Amino acid sequence: MATNEPAVGAATTENAAAAARPKRCQNCRKSSRTCKRGVRLNFIDTKVKSPPITPPTDDWDVTFRDESREIASEYRGGLGRYASISQEAEEVPDIKDEALYQFSSGVMNTPTLAHQQLPSLQQSLPAGDMDSYPPVSQRRLDNSREQHIHSANNTDSTFTSQTIPPPPLPNYNNSKQTLTPPSEDRGPLDSPEELLFMQVFVEEVGLWMDSLDPYKHFSRLLPFDSLHEPMLLNAFLACGARHLALVNPAYHEDKALHYYDDATTRLLEALQNPNRNTVTCATTAVILNVYEIMSERPLQRMNHIAGARALIKECRWTAKSSGVGAACFWINVGMELLSCIRFNWQVAWDPDLWGVDMDFSREIEYGREEGWTYRLMYIVAKIANFRSSVPRQAESTQHAEQVRLTNRFNEWNRLKDWIDSWNNNVPRTMQPMGYLQPHQTSSKSAFPEVWLIKRTTIVARLFYHTGMCLLAQTHPLLSTRSPDMNDLQQSHAHDLCGIVAHVKDRGVASVAIRSLAIAAECLVSRREQEEVLEIFDRIQKETGWRTGFLHKELKEKWDWNNEEQYQQQQSQNLPAAMLPLQSYQFPPTNLPSVPPPPSLKQGPRQGIINPILRSADFSAPSHPYQSHYVAPLHLPPQPQYNQY
Repeated sequence: MATNEPAVGAATTENAAAAARPKRCQNCRKSSRTCKRGVRLNFIDTKVKSPPITPPTDDWDVTFRDESREIASEYRGGLGRYASISQEAEEVPDIKDEALYQFSSGVMNTPTLAHQQLPSLQQSLPAGDMDSYPPVSQRRLDNSREQHIHSANNTDSTFTSQTIPPPPLPNYNNSKQTLTPPSEDRGPLDSPEELLFMQVFVEEVGLWMDSLDPYKHFSRLLPFDSLHEPMLLNAFLACGARHLALVNPAYHEDKALHYYDDATTRLLEALQNPNRNTVTCATTAVILNVYEIMSERPLQRMNHIAGARALIKECRWTAKSSGVGAACFWINVGMELLSCIRFNWQVAWDPDLWGVDMDFSREIEYGREEGWTYRLMYIVAKIANFRSSVPRQAESTQHAEQVRLTNRFNEWNRLKDWIDSWNNNVPRTMQPMGYLQPHQTSSKSAFPEVWLIKRTTIVARLFYHTGMCLLAQTHPLLSTRSPDMNDLQQSHAHDLCGIVAHVKDRGVASVAIRSLAIAAECLVSRREQEEVLEIFDRIQKETGWRTGFLHKELKEKWDWNNEEQYQQQQSQNLPAAMLPLQSYQFPPTNLPSVPPPPSLKQGPRQGIINPILRSADFSAPSHPYQSHYVAPLHLPPQPQYNQY
């Protein structure tokens, strides 16, 4: 039997000889030279020409940004070659606390008024005592970090120290702790940290952001879109990390700042691209604006409040929009309305331009509660503008003063009839399911128990009672001490306090804080006043919204200066009127002669249009994102009328 053993042996010998010969590359074979490792080709014919045009460089503004850490973080052990950030931060000079946080190009400076010093927005938004926060490390966008860290001394939120594992020590040399990579497509969140922050956002922050949205975009839909939009994802994670730092002292704001900086950087880069996705940019700016109002010193850090409004207008989102456009529009308008109520400002975006359908014969069936809430917000915005335009001085002549009082009296009646008509036409689902007087309950509360079921109904009722209290305080002819105005104010103030005192829905906290502050100013009973302060403490403990500043304001309003005044008040105090929830009807009133100008309380100057959003339009000369914004080539289609 023949075998192939000799052939196999010959092939093996030939392969061994070929392996023993030195390998030569193709170039060395052509030139018949010895192939040596490392020898490179020499290009003899090299021609160098000057560029035809030399651009001028005198007006260039070149800045350098160190991204070596981000690049190194994409390699295993790459960050380990760098010193820790805490060590490098020691060499950076400290920034003064009063320095404004700005973008690297100096955009978005806080607007100033020549005739008035603006009060700090800390007093109306979730901010704490500015002196109680230690400085943190350097921020990346402005070559220095603004010194602010929130420390919360409570753990009674959904995410407490019992339910959340303690965070690892900050170590930015660990490549596993880097920010979300710029990946366009990714699967589910696979980082424990990112998953935790997203859960906190969905269950806590998105809870109140969706209080006016029937489709719950921020808590149910947009998180899925963020999986392929790193800019949007980092904005969500920043808000989640920020809320966690507010309610759990074991967590710090450092990580939230990293996500906020990354989302802001991506947004500014996207704004320079004319082919950008304008919807994603506007939505990201709205979420970053929410992050800013969750932080302290918001007046110094409002980098996105005007930018979010300008991007919303660029997308042509109004009350007629639907989907994510409607969600962004109403959360943005709602935050401005609460701020204007606090500072007695006029709403920058004229409510008549919102596009709200005010036909009360429409949308009367169940399940359309959000549409009725939008209508009420329009009315309350008109009331806020009416309140802000209260004249500070009488007219030069009696006739002119009489004409002005007549016009304001007619406008007051029109607003009063409007809000009464809203209350009389709302669906039954937007009215209280239960109403118990204080003596009928076992809660020991001084306020009635008003039971409302749906979240948007609770928000609407809070705005309703707030509007009625404001109307009682701004009657052109009657003082708040008059029987009619006092009864009207006390009735709605007690109902509003009763809603907040017994509500268990954390999603209404943002509206409840400002509404409760307006109602609390009307209270005269010491027991009621003390209970309101306890309610504010409970809201801060459960949600992280800062309410400590309201204690000082209300105590000054109530004249709690010393114990002697308290004893005197206790001996003279009478039980406050507590009327059932009903629509108040005024008797016919004839226009009297011109009364003397009423005494004015100290406070913000009347008639000021919201200075933060006054120029929030890209058509304005001082528009937001000045050195970054490039007009887009494509805009979303013009929205059609939204049937809520």
